[in-house]
Amino acid sequence: MKYMKSGNPTAAGPKEWFTGTVQIDGIRNPDGQSAIGCAHVRFAPGARTAWHHHPKGQTLYVTDGIGLVATRDGGIQEIRPGDVVYIEPGEEHWHGATPDRFMAHIAMQEADGNGQVVTWLEHVTDEDYGV
Repeated sequence: MKYMKSGNPTAAGPKEWFTGTVQIDGIRNPDGQSAIGCAHVRFAPGARTAWHHHPKGQTLYVTDGIGLVATRDGGIQEIRPGDVVYIEPGEEHWHGATPDRFMAHIAMQEADGNGQVVTWLEHVTDEDYGV
């Protein structure tokens, strides 16, 4: 068993990856024992990820608030606490808060053989976001 005390500082979401105010609490990074990466991500109203995709897919578990998730070929889906969203490997998507509510989720993804967990793309436009 490996036990890690809490205490790592909350990090601001990088502007290259997010629009708006996003806070990230890392839970685990892939390492030699497990390819799983996991973080608790909190989005202020209107905040969202850039378009991105994951080589091994991604699972989101919504913990608080009301959010949105969308793919290039699908519509925008509202997500609420307790919802679980699985995004297929390589599927381009974004997720974030609604314009007037915050949202938090736990994001889980697996690294590929090269240690890659995500490929970031362009920012989501206001038109893509639906405002």
